[in-house]
Amino acid sequence: MIDDTVNDGAPRNETADDDLPTMSEDRAHATFLQQLPLLVALVLLWMMLWGSVSVLTILTGIVVALLVTRAFYLPPVELSRRFNPFWAIAFLTRFFGELFVASFQVAALAFAPKGRSRSAIVRVQLRTRADIIMTLTSITISLVPGSLVIEVDRRHAVLYVHVLGASSADDVEEARHHTLSIERLIIAAIGSKAEWELVR
Repeated sequence: MIDDTVNDGAPRNETADDDLPTMSEDRAHATFLQQLPLLVALVLLWMMLWGSVSVLTILTGIVVALLVTRAFYLPPVELSRRFNPFWAIAFLTRFFGELFVASFQVAALAFAPKGRSRSAIVRVQLRTRADIIMTLTSITISLVPGSLVIEVDRRHAVLYVHVLGASSADDVEEARHHTLSIERLIIAAIGSKAEWELVR
């Protein structure tokens, strides 16, 4: 049986919430340029659903996209406008490498003697509060077999990660360090200069 334990005894990040990089709070609504990628994606989805590329589907797609973005408002996601190809390749290389290795590790755990396999829920305090960084970090961690983000505290930039095979305090600390290293690679690839200075 898997033993799920929550690790709440980890030291909290000393950085105050107000010091974490975040979206400026005086901007209550997204600008047109910020919403443009979402609008384009919705129009393309509309054309795919209809299986047609015509003036009518494009125009109706634009109308539907505008209605959706107004009726179901989402907070604007501010991109840093910074992209580092070297760190992006480093991130992808590590991700696919971990994907390969973790598949065998999870398979080994499946054949472990009954009662020997344990798991833990690890609280990870991220170093940035940027939505795009938190989202990409959560997706990356969840895609690698053996780990899954089960809850996100967006306000305090905290992830709760379920980790298989964590049977000791060292395993828990390793899982926390792993999550922070993934966050660091993503920040190095697409994060702002302020975020990069915070984690480098």
